[in-house]
Amino acid sequence: MKALPHARKLLPVLLGGAALVGNLLGEEAASQSPASSATILRLSLEEALARAREASPPLLRLDALQKSAEAQVRGVKSERMPQIDVSAQASRLSSVPEFTAPFPPPQGPTVIFPNLPDRYSGRIGLTVPLYTGGRIRSEILSAESESAAAAGDRTSGEKDVELEVTTAYWQLLTERESARVLGEAVTSYDAHVSEALAREKQGLAARNEVLAIQVERDSAELARLRAENDEGVAHADLVRILALSPGTVIEPTGALETAATPAEELESLVEEALKSRPERAALSARVAAADARVRALRAERYPQARFSAGYEVLDPNLRFFPPEEGWKDDWDATLSLSLRVFDGGRTSAEVAQGEAQKEAAVHELETLDHRIRFETTQRHLELKTAVAQVELAEKSLESARENRRVASERFRAGVIPSSELLDAETALLRAGLQRTASLARERMALALLQRAVAR
Repeated sequence: MKALPHARKLLPVLLGGAALVGNLLGEEAASQSPASSATILRLSLEEALARAREASPPLLRLDALQKSAEAQVRGVKSERMPQIDVSAQASRLSSVPEFTAPFPPPQGPTVIFPNLPDRYSGRIGLTVPLYTGGRIRSEILSAESESAAAAGDRTSGEKDVELEVTTAYWQLLTERESARVLGEAVTSYDAHVSEALAREKQGLAARNEVLAIQVERDSAELARLRAENDEGVAHADLVRILALSPGTVIEPTGALETAATPAEELESLVEEALKSRPERAALSARVAAADARVRALRAERYPQARFSAGYEVLDPNLRFFPPEEGWKDDWDATLSLSLRVFDGGRTSAEVAQGEAQKEAAVHELETLDHRIRFETTQRHLELKTAVAQVELAEKSLESARENRRVASERFRAGVIPSSELLDAETALLRAGLQRTASLARERMALALLQRAVAR
């Protein structure tokens, strides 16, 4: 009891400091976003999730990467199509001496190779791959697998954002509910302080009893201020995740209450997770892409055949003799076959590198499977524990309320001292906070389990 006067002197200082910090934060927020310009946005959890799916910058980034992968597929597929090139050229050459043949009369000297400094040409060419040893087909499969992996990354990113939104949303409601519970406790303590002061004046209560109640009241008020500050932090975090303007005020419409939990057995949840997790689908696609890249690299060892053709007009056309000014056309067709006989081991090295990357991806997939099983097991057990904690917290709160009611009646009747009523009020406050924390843990455990099985 000797420590009570020191605590009594210290608590107003702490409360004053907390209030000062709150006022400074409030003034800063007001200077940055005036109340007149604040936008109040009422959101349920489903609405918050829908907004995050549309406006989340991480998801927009993954959308861009997915579009890039899809464009790569189109680019690789274009290698199977004929390539048509059109070109035109104009050249100015230096003058050269003309070659004149000294024919005898009556023909006389004749210019065989004239000086033609200006040259013009136009060409349209066609190239078609005939055989690539499966290279193009393997490159297409690799690109398609990478596109599927990008789609899996997008889905995985969406699940991560949903978990982040859910966490921030329930955190906001948890801090708000905690502030409400603490506010009710402060009101109850105020009433108790008034009664204790009245009894002290009548000589029915000692001064230390009044001080003990005031200390508990001030502690509850300090905890309420902290809860309000934590609520502000959770609100700012949710505004950030949803990419809202800084002046937006979110009013969550959800309620922190018992959630409907799944009743599936652990093994069924693990099987669902292994089938549904987008990270696993993305990694499986990357294993397939690595295998296709290895086949494409091996195809470099096979003969490569292609057909090319072209049509062109030239002025002058040097294929005609003697050359003279004027447009003349010609065409060409070529069937080519090439085989790389020696490249210093480059292809073998690239194939070995691709096979090693594929093996690494396979082992990574095995590791992911083990991690998915462990994570699902962990989340399943955490949810079972959270549900049991909620049930216990509900019973504890009911018991604490009844104890508080009985103690209040007995205190007013003068049967028990003030300390017993104070103990009942403190127990009720703790039970209320414990219920709030248990409901929050249940919600978070459910959200983590849903993320683990990709629901």
